[in-house]
Amino acid sequence: MTALQADLEQREFTGTAGGGVVEVTINGKRNVLKLDIKPEVVDPEDVETLQDLVMAAFNQAVANLDEVSDTEMQKLTGGVSFPGLF
Repeated sequence: MTALQADLEQREFTGTAGGGVVEVTINGKRNVLKLDIKPEVVDPEDVETLQDLVMAAFNQAVANLDEVSDTEMQKLTGGVSFPGLF
């Protein structure tokens, strides 16, 4: 399990929002590695939309990480759940 956790911490997970106008890449530790924002989505009079898009992209990246983590853990444990791990 320690090897799996170390492997996941080194991987990158990406989430997008707004049809790809905002893209967030995180690592397995949930640290943001990269943030791409297309210029056409930047509107000084509508900062709230940009904030929502960044949050949505980050949340999708975290969901992708969680999905991969769950899948890998199920492979390792044969589908047996261990509460509190990962």
